Amino acid sequence: MKTYRALATVGVLIGTVVSQSSTVSTDVISGDYSGPLRPQVHFSPPQFFMNDPNGCFLDANGTWHLYYQYNPLGIVAGNQHWGHTTSKDLYHWTNQPIAIFPPDNTSQVFSGSAVVDANNTSGFFPNQTNGVVAMYTLNTPTKQIQGLSYSRDGGYTFTAYEGNPVIDSTSTQFRDPKVIWYEDHWVMVIAFSQDFAIGIYTSPDLKTWTHASNFSHHGLLGLQYECPNLVEIPVNGTDETMYLLTISINPGAPLGGSITEYFPGYFNGTHFTPVDNAARIADFAKDNYAGQFFYGVPSGEAVSIAWASNWQYTQVAPTASEGWRSAMSLPCRNFLTNVTRLGWDLVSEPYNLSPILGPQLASHDALLNTSLAVDYSNVSSNAIYFEANVTGLLHISSIPTTSFLNFTFSSPTSGESLSGGYQFGADNPFFLDRGKTNGFDNPYFTDKFSVSQILDPSGTWSISGLIDRSIFEVFLDRATFSGTTTFFPAEPLSHFTIATGDVPQGAAVKAVVYAVESVWA
Repeated sequence: MKTYRALATVGVLIGTVVSQSSTVSTDVISGDYSGPLRPQVHFSPPQFFMNDPNGCFLDANGTWHLYYQYNPLGIVAGNQHWGHTTSKDLYHWTNQPIAIFPPDNTSQVFSGSAVVDANNTSGFFPNQTNGVVAMYTLNTPTKQIQGLSYSRDGGYTFTAYEGNPVIDSTSTQFRDPKVIWYEDHWVMVIAFSQDFAIGIYTSPDLKTWTHASNFSHHGLLGLQYECPNLVEIPVNGTDETMYLLTISINPGAPLGGSITEYFPGYFNGTHFTPVDNAARIADFAKDNYAGQFFYGVPSGEAVSIAWASNWQYTQVAPTASEGWRSAMSLPCRNFLTNVTRLGWDLVSEPYNLSPILGPQLASHDALLNTSLAVDYSNVSSNAIYFEANVTGLLHISSIPTTSFLNFTFSSPTSGESLSGGYQFGADNPFFLDRGKTNGFDNPYFTDKFSVSQILDPSGTWSISGLIDRSIFEVFLDRATFSGTTTFFPAEPLSHFTIATGDVPQGAAVKAVVYAVESVWA
């Protein structure tokens, strides 16, 4: 959870902290999802301002719970509550009433996490196995402290623990607890933000916490650490698992503002040890931050969702004209894979897309040095998904540097476009360009992104992408690399073109394009 004071340095309008009152609804807040910038499959709040995902968990009935940082009275950050939404498939969300309110007129409920206390270690849940405990930071005028609330109805309504705070402090920079279960005790990771340390705490009952160790000054520091996650994660192609520690940094990301880095490693219940000293970035673009892994997923899975924005410009994004700001990323399945020369890499691929994929719009089984064009102006969601797979690039040294795969989303009326492409020769760079959309101008709204890859020795490469009105996510080489970018066109983008050129004979390229169905229709 970001501290708002730092935003003033980039000239952003700061949200006034409004005290909780009768003006904050205890009912479900409704929303209008018809605006031309409103995503149709990425979750966005019904109204007003949203940021970090909080309290993500899967319950025993197969319902996914997503809480989020929410200002229910304004279109900028401040007055933080925990909004709440639920889903059976991670795409079709049902807005729920606000779950957690500030305890008084001077505090805010900042980021945190939730667990299912199935064995009643806390003592809050006699004779039930579905009790939920939410752990969060209370941002008070003088310090940040850690509190908890518990829910006896499966995560819909919460009662604040009378013994709060469960971890006191004297610091204004101590926040964002993420709790997991490890063998026979609870484990929390939490940010000592401006000390560049992630604290690891243990507890038998979620109420009494003991500091066990710190993970300090690793990776890219930015100006502060935020929103850590510790998760057991599968290793691709094996029955083994490792642990993954993610740290969000803001401000001070390499491209400016906010981003998430990650560390594969090992955890013994009290100490985390990374596999190496490398700093690895979770997303090569600029709009993927504070990702949180869902608690309670089946063994061998790691599912996450992130905030699809950047603190440098989120509070002035033009979606305010539609009454809302910010969206979540696509939900992702995650695993670690060992990449040639680079070592361990976090693969984040879209969670099962079948609930939202519509009819096939076009395909091409021989897209070698030719193009495929699709007019999707009649797709009511204004959202499409595409895939392209390349094989037969076996003689890497003979691939010309002019060999490419490019794609463009465009508007025939305004001339705007969002584009990207990959160069098969040389150092295998991929670019993404959002600079030719005209609905938003800001000095921190970086318009171009790129990443270089190492072409697989098998001679294969793949790309997939989903465009959703004002957000685009792209996944490269079986999601070994991914990029998330918001964009704000003055007119809807409605035409898609994908093309290859100078690809050596003997290679093969296949592409397919699908409509995406609105989950709010």
